[in-house]
Amino acid sequence: MSLPSVAPDPAAAELAAAFRRLPADAPVRLGKRTSNLFRPRAAATTTLDTSGLSGVLAIDPVARTADVQGMCTYETLVDATLAHGLIPPVVPQLKSITLGGAVAGLGIESTSLRNGLPHESVLEMDVLTGSGEIVTCTPDGEHADLFRAFPNSYGSLGYALRLRIELEPVPPYVALRHVACADADDLTRAVEEVAATGEYDGLRVDAVDGVAFAPGDLRLTLARWTDEPGRVSDYTGQQVYYRSVQERTSDRLTIRDYLWRWDTDWFWCSAAFGAQNPTVRRLWPARWRRSDVYHRLVGLDRRYGVVDRLDARAGRPRRERVIQDVEVPADRLGDFLAWFDAEVGMRPVWLCPLRLRDTTHGERPWASYPLAAGTTYVNAGFWGTVPVGPEAPDAPVNRAIEAKVDELGGHKSLYSEAFYDVETFDALYDGPNLAAVRERYDPGGRLTALYDKVVRGR
Repeated sequence: MSLPSVAPDPAAAELAAAFRRLPADAPVRLGKRTSNLFRPRAAATTTLDTSGLSGVLAIDPVARTADVQGMCTYETLVDATLAHGLIPPVVPQLKSITLGGAVAGLGIESTSLRNGLPHESVLEMDVLTGSGEIVTCTPDGEHADLFRAFPNSYGSLGYALRLRIELEPVPPYVALRHVACADADDLTRAVEEVAATGEYDGLRVDAVDGVAFAPGDLRLTLARWTDEPGRVSDYTGQQVYYRSVQERTSDRLTIRDYLWRWDTDWFWCSAAFGAQNPTVRRLWPARWRRSDVYHRLVGLDRRYGVVDRLDARAGRPRRERVIQDVEVPADRLGDFLAWFDAEVGMRPVWLCPLRLRDTTHGERPWASYPLAAGTTYVNAGFWGTVPVGPEAPDAPVNRAIEAKVDELGGHKSLYSEAFYDVETFDALYDGPNLAAVRERYDPGGRLTALYDKVVRGR
C-alpha cells in the first residue's frame, strides 16, 4: 500500500544544496544544537546548518501518523502529539534526543518490550545520501536496503531529513508498580511473563523497566496507562524519581511526566553536579535541571580536564569514564551483572527489556544492529567513572565490557567510546552489508564510514 505524499520541504532542499556546495574533500558534519554522544570526535571545520529541520510537519490523528523533521527533539514531538492524545510507540528517555538521532543511533525506553526500538515505528524516511541526493526509502520499496541498514549507522549512510512514524493513543495518567526482585533471575522471570502475556500478576503492563541498586536489590517498574483520575507525584521539583523506585511500591504520574521521569536528574547522574543536594536543588533553576544541561557540563569537564586535575592534586587514582548501554539476552542478564559487580562495581544500573517488533524480514531484520527476532534482551545502562590508575587512557574497563557482552551474545550501543578491532566490529554490526549499501548511495565516499566514526573518532 502506497503512503500519502507530502509536500517538498524547503529546509530539506536547502540542506541538500548546501551539502552539494561543499568541496569534494571537505568532511561532512551536521551542526546540531544538542548531542547525546559520549565519544571523542575530530573537530569539525565545516558544519551544515540544520536549524530549519527541527519541527513537526504534520500529524494525522485519524491514521495515527506524524511527519517529522530529522532534527526534531522528542520533547517537541511529544508536546505536539499529546495534544491529540497520541505518542510515538517508543519515546527515548531524554528530552533532547532527536527523532533522526534515535533512528540513526538507536534509542530505547520502557515500551520497548512491547514496541521494539524507535526505528521499528518508522513508515518511510527521506534520507540525504552521500551522493547529494534525497532518497525516500520504505521497508519494502526500491531503497529497502538503505531503510534496513540505516538504524545504528550514525550518519555513515546519510542523514534522515523527514520521517513518517506511527503513533499510538495514550490516556492522561500512568499507574506504576515497583516490584522488588531478589536477583537477576527473579527479574528475568517477571520480564518474560510480561513479554508472553502483556500482564503481571493479573494486571496489564504497558511499559516496563527497572533498576539494579545492589546485587540483592533489583526493582522492576511496571507501568499501566490509565484514565483514572487521582493524585499524581511530581519529580520535576525537589523529589528525585529514581529514589522513589526503591522507596515506594506504587505511584502515579501524568503521561508527560512519566515519559520524562528520567530527564530531570539524567537518571541519577545529576548527583555528580550536586543537583540532588536539597540546598543546591532549591537554588538550581528548574529550567536547568535537565539532561542536555548536564551533558554540556560533562563536555566542559572533558575539554578542560577538571576532574582529572582534582584527582591528581588529591593523589587519587586516575579514573576511566565508563558510559555505556549494552544489550544482552535476558537469560544471560544474571551472568552479566555478576561479572559486572565483580569486575566493574558500578551501581545503580538501569535495566530496560526489549524485543524486536519486526518478525517478517528474517531472523535479524535490522542488519546494522542484528538483534535476533523472537528473543528477549535486557539493556543495561551504566554511566560513571571507575578508578583504574595510569592505565585509564587505555580504557581497560570499557574493553573488558565489550569482550564480555560479545561473549554473552549481546551488542553494545555506539553512542559512547568503542574499541573493537575491525574484524570484530564487522562481525557484530554486519560490516559487509554496511559497505555494500554505502557503495550504492555514497560511491564517492563523502561520508565517514561507521568504524572510522565510532572507533577512530573521525
